[in-house]
Amino acid sequence: MIERYTRPDMGAIWSDHNKYAIWLEIEILACEAQAELGIVPHDAVREIREKARFDVARIHEIEEVTKHDVIAFTTNVAEYVGPSSRFVHLGMTSSDVLDTALAVQLKQAGELLLTDLVAFRDILARRAKEFKYTATIGRTHGIHAEPTTFGLKLALWYEECKRCISRLERAIEVISVGMISGAVGTFEHLSPAVEEFVCKRLGLVPAPVSTQVIQRDRHAEYLSTLAIIGTLLEKIATEVRHLQRTEVREAEEFFSKGQKGSSAMPHKRNPIISERLCGLARILRANAMAALENNALWHERDISHSSVERVICPDSTITLDYMLHLATGLVDNLVVYPETMQRNLELTHGLPFSQSVLLALVRKGVTREDAYRLVQRNAMKTWETSTPLRVTLGEDNEITSLLPANELDEIFDESRMLKNVDTIFERCGL
Repeated sequence: MIERYTRPDMGAIWSDHNKYAIWLEIEILACEAQAELGIVPHDAVREIREKARFDVARIHEIEEVTKHDVIAFTTNVAEYVGPSSRFVHLGMTSSDVLDTALAVQLKQAGELLLTDLVAFRDILARRAKEFKYTATIGRTHGIHAEPTTFGLKLALWYEECKRCISRLERAIEVISVGMISGAVGTFEHLSPAVEEFVCKRLGLVPAPVSTQVIQRDRHAEYLSTLAIIGTLLEKIATEVRHLQRTEVREAEEFFSKGQKGSSAMPHKRNPIISERLCGLARILRANAMAALENNALWHERDISHSSVERVICPDSTITLDYMLHLATGLVDNLVVYPETMQRNLELTHGLPFSQSVLLALVRKGVTREDAYRLVQRNAMKTWETSTPLRVTLGEDNEITSLLPANELDEIFDESRMLKNVDTIFERCGL
């Protein structure tokens, strides 16, 4: 993702400035913790806190020589601090800084995404209630099945969004773990109290056990959660893409004044937002797979995960932030056509009532197999001749001998098929 496509807050989280600012705070907090333990002079810590600075360009300049980002950083900080800088990074290894800082960034990004997701949930709730009783045909395998309501489609997405919120809350908790435990996680040159001190002030909890790195199952869970959220947005977008097809046209993306759909065909109104969402969801899934593969490292650490995370962590959080922005606007401004929904309900001439007829025959004592045969025989006539199913049934003596006209009429009452909409909405808390 290109940073210009994101809202500034998410882009800022992954900026070099924010990263180095977190690194600096970790280093200073570690000095303060060691001062409390009597290892570092308090005067030195005060000087470090007062003088410590960094310059992004200078860090990059030093890194060109050192080929090591943390050494370049601490070298630049030392240029500001002076002699007391000898206490900076005391007993620590690079991953103490890198992994703890990454946890802070992922927590910051997760909390922003959580805000986005809650706002999206509220839009889904509002629109679900708006179309609670708007009847539309349900489709299985892309083929007309039985009636549902457009509000129930939205309620389904609302309920899944609630689950996504719970997953993201859990993922933020899982990733909010820091580590200041030294070269292989044994605290040989540090007290565990330093780790506890630093983590508490950063809003993290210490990893109960680590190697040179925080274990990557945490990152895999976090990135997988983002990918799952992406599949919800993809699910919604896929539905909109189908509903916007010319032959269906039950709903469509809002088409703003002056918008153009095609460079060649002036009539075009394409579901570009939905298509974009479907494409971006693939990135989130691919990144989640990379995160899963990062979990198995050599012994106490290698760096095969590091280069991957420099891409997938900012890319996935920025991408999902953008996707939630798109999806919120898509649902909020979605144009819905109840009249077309009603027309499409009637398109198959009553075929969606076939199960109701079958069950009515079963209640009359007919075996399910015979009832299926009788209804299917008439349904096939409707498919082939476009004669309404109610008419073909009324002309079938085997049917009318069991179901008189008034009972058939009652079966073909659409409202009966949607009698439990209120119950479903209540279950969702809508």
